[in-house]
Formats: sequence, structure tokens, C-alpha cells
Amino acid sequence: QVQLVDSGGGLVQAGGSLRLSCVASTRSWRSTVMAWFRQAPGKEREFVAQTTWNGDHTNYASAVMGRFAISADNAKNTMYLHMNALKPEDTAVYSCAAGSNLSREDKTYSYWGQGTQVAVSS
Repeated sequence: QVQLVDSGGGLVQAGGSLRLSCVASTRSWRSTVMAWFRQAPGKEREFVAQTTWNGDHTNYASAVMGRFAISADNAKNTMYLHMNALKPEDTAVYSCAAGSNLSREDKTYSYWGQGTQVAVSS
């Protein structure tokens, strides 16, 4: 069983930056892929970014490409999402997830953090 605790959300003005963190209780073959998803009010949850723990594979949604960066610190069992040039449309609850496949579909991820709110004001 893998437990994920995500944090780092907050209120920021458009153009600002935030760094989200996701600490994993352990790493196993079930959690070789780490990802961030987000869900805005009234919308479906959507893929944001993913990485393997060794960083060999990283992928981003087109909406965040060039503005967000995902990284992982193996020694700390922690994944980060560095968010820059934030826009009001980035406002959502961001959740980290762990799984064993490089997939952009949330249903393929077995473990989830509790979510952290990001609000971007215009």
C-alpha cells in the first residue's frame, strides 16, 4: 500500500508561481509512475503531468507545457510540481497519483493524495 500526501497549494496572483509536493510513504513496482491531476469546479479531473522516479519519462498536458515542471527526489520519496506563469484557468484542486503505467487516464492510477487547492486570481 502506498500513501500519498500532497501539499503546497494556495492563493496566488496571475503570473505567480507555486510548488506542489507529494510525499510517498514507500515506492514499489505499483508506484513507478507519479502524476499530477487537477479538477476545477464543475469540470472533470484532467491530467497535468507525469514522471517516473528516475526521470527517464516525463509528460505534460499541452495546457501547462512550458510553464510547469515535474520532478522527483528519490532520496525523499517526494515528487514536485513547479508551476510558473500561473493563469486563472489553472485554478483547481491538484492531486498527486501513483501507478505502474505511463497513462494520462486517472482510472489507471491506484493511489491518490488528498488534494491541495490552487487558486489563481486575475
